[in-house]
Amino acid sequence: MDIEQFRKAGYQAIDRICDYYYNLQSKPVVSSVEPGYLRECLPAEPPQKGENFDDIADDYQKLIIPGLTHWQHPSFFAYFPTACTFEGMIADLYASSTANPGFNVSGNFMIEDAVFNPSLQWSASPACTELEAVMMDWAAQLLGLSPEFYNTSGMGGGAIQVRGYLASDVESNQTHQPQSTASDSALIAVVAARSLYQRKHPEAELQELVIYTTSQTHSLGLKAGMVLGLSVRVIDVTWNDHFSLRGDTLRSALEEDKVNGKKPFILLATVGTTSSGAIDNLPEIGAIAKEHPDLWVHIDSAWAGVALSCPEYREALHLEAINDYAHSFCTNFHKWGLTNFDASTLWVRDRKYLTEALDVTPPFLRTAHGDAGTVIDYRNWHLGLGRRFRALKLWFVLRSFGVQGFQDYIRRTIKLNALFASLVKSSDQLAIVTPPSLSLTVFHLNPKSVATHTESAARDSLNSLNKIFYGRISARNDILLTSTVLNGIFCIRFAVGSARTEESHIHAAYDLLCKEGQAAVDLWEQTTGEQAVQRL
Repeated sequence: MDIEQFRKAGYQAIDRICDYYYNLQSKPVVSSVEPGYLRECLPAEPPQKGENFDDIADDYQKLIIPGLTHWQHPSFFAYFPTACTFEGMIADLYASSTANPGFNVSGNFMIEDAVFNPSLQWSASPACTELEAVMMDWAAQLLGLSPEFYNTSGMGGGAIQVRGYLASDVESNQTHQPQSTASDSALIAVVAARSLYQRKHPEAELQELVIYTTSQTHSLGLKAGMVLGLSVRVIDVTWNDHFSLRGDTLRSALEEDKVNGKKPFILLATVGTTSSGAIDNLPEIGAIAKEHPDLWVHIDSAWAGVALSCPEYREALHLEAINDYAHSFCTNFHKWGLTNFDASTLWVRDRKYLTEALDVTPPFLRTAHGDAGTVIDYRNWHLGLGRRFRALKLWFVLRSFGVQGFQDYIRRTIKLNALFASLVKSSDQLAIVTPPSLSLTVFHLNPKSVATHTESAARDSLNSLNKIFYGRISARNDILLTSTVLNGIFCIRFAVGSARTEESHIHAAYDLLCKEGQAAVDLWEQTTGEQAVQRL
């Protein structure tokens, strides 16, 4: 493809993307293809000769789009929001057009303490690092983080994370360009915390070290333990505390482990859990952490963290405690933050704990500025060496929306969720399970007809009914929700976040849920009645 052919193909691609979004609402939310559909449509071997690009672009429309779940659909209420703005698309196009690996940002190269190429300054595209350092400070200011977390502080700072290849990736043939999520930020925080603890306590055995999570923590905690070969303690959180980790619960776990010779060295606390939107009690946790200075406190706020951009939510999300006590903080702008996947941001209060844990600098990567410490070498802030130009997306988005536009989007989606929650509260069939959290409501089907003589029997009956209810919802292709289990109760999550969702979609979703709820009740009553007859 030459330049003019690329120009033509680019115009066609933009036209088709625009048509896709013009028609998005009329598309099913969920793909209806069967597993293995694509293999049946494609040749078993690559073509021996290059094909016409128009045919390739047409096959994308014909074969790939039907196999997509449309996360940007206004009736997508599953998992969590995923950002996909036109600003981010354009930035991605620009970023990929220049192909900057971004692994080394400052020259001169030095080998055996001798300058190898005095004329080679800023050897691997300094704009990649310079823009990221500025964007991480912009984002920190947007969220209200303490200046201690700014790159300009000279002590702390932030980076958009990138995952390096692990052995598991190679074994599973996942040799694509690494993408990053909050799981990678948690892993990096654990690596830094482990390194710091071992330097302070060289006598500590690896098998004694313990990662703390809660029963509501995302799987990232357990994965970090698996990858690093470390023990993980899952601290149970209760219904009465709205699944929030409290200080007394943390203190009890710490004291118990101390007696048993264990060494808890990091707590992965959460602000906005995936399952229920729970927020750990950071003020109480911070007070306990002060009594245990070896405990690193990492805040995972992958989904909810961007809501800190709105001052009215900062108290509920414990911003003051984050600024006072957190060693590291993560949020994903590629979820609820209008920035296309991936853009997972991590800030640390003291950057040297990262670089001391991760700095492996062979001679061919040493630089004069890096050795002098006058610039940030982001390759020492995560596992990977090469990194994509992700900061460009954040720059385009923040400039295009501005702080006010960003806040307006967050507030609008929270307002839409409040509308849904109010409809559920007025229902005779549906009930909220745990207090709504920002743009997330967890509910279930709870009609009066299911009441039984014992609490356990009522729970079993409700769970059976709600599995039928969720099965009916999941069988539809015009809406998508996900389920969870809280305190033994099977429930359904309703997460608002698509930039294209409006009040009409909330009302339509509620009406659909009421209809399927009644159908589920009718089916359940018929089924239980037949079972009763069989038992008699």
